[in-house]
This record gives sequence, C-alpha cells and structure tokens, in this order.
Amino acid sequence: MKQSLKQGEKNKIGAFGEEITVIYLKRKKFRILTTNYLKKWGEIDIVAHETIGNNEIIRFVEVKTVSYETKESLQRALKTRTWRPEENVTREKMQKLSRVVDSWLRENNKIECRWQIDVAAVRMVPHEKYATIKYLENVIL
Repeated sequence: MKQSLKQGEKNKIGAFGEEITVIYLKRKKFRILTTNYLKKWGEIDIVAHETIGNNEIIRFVEVKTVSYETKESLQRALKTRTWRPEENVTREKMQKLSRVVDSWLRENNKIECRWQIDVAAVRMVPHEKYATIKYLENVIL
C-alpha cells in the first residue's frame, strides 16, 4: 500500500473508488441521483435511490478508498484485517454527513422519504484494475 500519496494522487484514488461504487450500486438496481453533492459544511459522495415494493429509500453513500501496490498485498490486508477504510468514517464525519443529508432532502423535497447512510469501503490496485468493495448499509455511529 502506498503510505504517502500526494494530494492529487489521493483525489484520483478517491474518484476511482466512487466510480467503482457507482457501478456496484447500478448492478444492484439502484438509481444514481447525484454524485459529489457539495455544501460549505460537507459533501455526500453518492446519492442513490432504491425501490423495494412500494417503498423508496434514499441512500447517502460515503465512499472510503485505499490503494495497494499489488493484488497480493490487498489480499494479505483482507486476511489480516489491517487498515479497514470504513474505520475512517468517524462520529464527526457522520455529524457532518447528517447536516448535508438534511440539506439534500430539503432541496429535493424528499424530507418525508425514508433514507439511510451507507458506507462503501473500496480497496483497489489501480495499475492492475482490480478492486474489492465492502458495502455497509444503514451505518449509525
């Protein structure tokens, strides 16, 4: 795993993780409503819509991505459970997300809708075009 990424490289890795998550959500039949919804007080990586029967759920997805040099190092990290990207979603991050979620719901007249915050933990090997995703639903800290 790269220990010291320059800011530009870090942003690229994050963007790749978000693209992978969008593909994952579409395969699960979610409709992507927006990506990178930005306010002064925070950002939501992905806003998706899911329909289950007559119920709709708005999913606010926080994506955390980490990159590795090789597929073997990624697999080793999975086996030893080291460096779990989802652990970067702290209480403070969830508080900021809640405020941005409220803004999105109000702006889109969805204040009465059922919604939840999910986390996508993406581990990737960019030059091998290999990635894994762990999707955690309805995360509450």
